[in-house]
Amino acid sequence: MAAEDITSTGLGSGRQHLHPLKRRGLVLLRLTAIVFAVLLFCEFLIYYLVIFRCSWPAVKTPADAGALGTPEPVLRAMFLADTHLLGAVRGHWLDKLRREWQMERAFQTTLWLLQPEVVFILGDVFDEGKWSSSQAWVDDVGRFWKIFRHPPHVQLRAVAGNHDIGFHYQMNTYKIKRFEKVFNPERLFSWKGINFCVPGTQLPADSTGGPWLISCPCLSFVMVNSVALEGDGCDICSGAEAELLEISHWLNCSREEHRPQECGDGQRLPASAPILLQHFPLYRRNDANCSGEDAAPPDEKYTPFKERYDALSQEASRKLLWWLRPRLVLSGHTHSACEVLHGAGVLEVSVPSFSWRNRNNPSFIMGSVTPTEYALAKCYLPCEDTVLTTYCTAAGGLVLLTLVHAGLVASPFHFGWNMLRKFKTK
Repeated sequence: MAAEDITSTGLGSGRQHLHPLKRRGLVLLRLTAIVFAVLLFCEFLIYYLVIFRCSWPAVKTPADAGALGTPEPVLRAMFLADTHLLGAVRGHWLDKLRREWQMERAFQTTLWLLQPEVVFILGDVFDEGKWSSSQAWVDDVGRFWKIFRHPPHVQLRAVAGNHDIGFHYQMNTYKIKRFEKVFNPERLFSWKGINFCVPGTQLPADSTGGPWLISCPCLSFVMVNSVALEGDGCDICSGAEAELLEISHWLNCSREEHRPQECGDGQRLPASAPILLQHFPLYRRNDANCSGEDAAPPDEKYTPFKERYDALSQEASRKLLWWLRPRLVLSGHTHSACEVLHGAGVLEVSVPSFSWRNRNNPSFIMGSVTPTEYALAKCYLPCEDTVLTTYCTAAGGLVLLTLVHAGLVASPFHFGWNMLRKFKTK
């Protein structure tokens, strides 16, 4: 009998010890599931939920095109700016990891959901290109292609910014050539049967860092090294202006219905006005007239812009508008959004930064472009505050669950139930 009592007592105590272990295992499983769910939401799902709301803007279709049954081809172009990939000098590893992961997820999600056909980056691709060593440059370029990898049918082009090649007093032929080697390796390439070309024989994109003319039978994009438009007559600046004049000549000849003799028999460019892409914005006094949730903050809006530093000079701006006669200008540099009308109603759109490092609510521009029309829409990315708030809320919930399980804090459910019972008894 005594042996039976001892045996039963031992089994009972075993069951008593087993029950708390099971409870601990269940609690640990729940905490792990919550952590996994929060990570999945903040690092993956939130990008799909936010970017899914974006859609390509509709372009006005000319009445005659609809009657003929041959609608104009529409190019879906994505414009982003100021990615500022950190380098070896100022880049903390945690800052790199966080911000580069954000840009990678945003870009890859955009490619999957919206499927742009060409991507333009409007300068300041890198943060330390102006002083990075050869090895550091190679490392930064490798990280860039990992973040902004894309399928072969999507074309990616970039213009140089002051952080890529330095301001005027820092830039040199070596920095310009290594930038163009990465982003403009070809004079002629094909996209879905439409040729985008840089005329290599008559208009070489050489070490002057001059403008790149990307064209197809219907569209022209002029990509300008705006850092080289200092106007002081330096070799790089003089070469850039000479190439701008050459492009202007080509464009003007293509606009003429009866080709003048001085135009020669060279390649004919599209007759439609080009789209101008550059890093520095055209001259404006400040951002006082800029509006929207991603415009410059109120304490910065009225700060005067310094010519050749915050924006192009008035002289360089007039030259670009006069020589190229663009129908649209897109720029970066300010990290904030702005829309400005220049001259005879030419719209300039300053594209905000694509990175959390420069603003809480990054975005990019979606453009539907035809030979005669264009339509733009802005697509916002997840706000950094939203992600941080989600993490903080989840962390607080996990701490509370842990304390409740340890018996250090009463369960909110039981506390509420007891309060309700006391209220009923009264």
